Amino acid sequence: MEQINRVKPFVIGITGGSASGKTLFLKSLLDHFSPDEICLISQDNYYKSIELVPKDNNGVENFDLPESIDFELYAEHIRALMNGRSIIHKEYVFNNAQKESISLEFKSTPVIVVEGLFVFYEQSISDLLDLKVFIDAKEHIKIKRRIIRDNNERGYDLTDVLYRWENHVAPTYEKFILPTKHVADIVINNNDHFKNGLWVLTTFIKSLIEK
Repeated sequence: MEQINRVKPFVIGITGGSASGKTLFLKSLLDHFSPDEICLISQDNYYKSIELVPKDNNGVENFDLPESIDFELYAEHIRALMNGRSIIHKEYVFNNAQKESISLEFKSTPVIVVEGLFVFYEQSISDLLDLKVFIDAKEHIKIKRRIIRDNNERGYDLTDVLYRWENHVAPTYEKFILPTKHVADIVINNNDHFKNGLWVLTTFIKSLIEK
């Protein structure tokens, strides 16, 4: 890690149910800024090694539980960015043997975006957030998106996706994610589009950077 910035960044947390459209929203958000203005650090790269991920009663790894995340390291890296330090961390590729893990570099910037299923639920992460944004979508829309994503990115077939949705994803959303919606400062509905919510957040971030 190296010292690159001494001004305390503004930290934005973004969460929502699996396949609510967070990834596309985040890509669209980052497209409005340069890498020197905003940094995204995702919970997806802080899963524990596969042998430490909890398994369900059928022996299937359940990535949709808080216990599957290394929150201690995630919080440590967020705090490092907040203190002006850069981070090198390996990308997490789940069990996709077709995808090679690469080293990711995160640099301290005026705005840091912290993204993931449990960033509101896990207190050590939630306490670091200056603004909380919840991305919402209807259940049938999320299922369709999840089927496409998990097939393309993680190599799961339809049977695997539906099994994980019924036994892992849906119960986790009801127990850990939906109850945190009430703490959000902004809720963005993403059933058809998120352009209004994107405009609001983009305008706000620009105002922070231009101060």
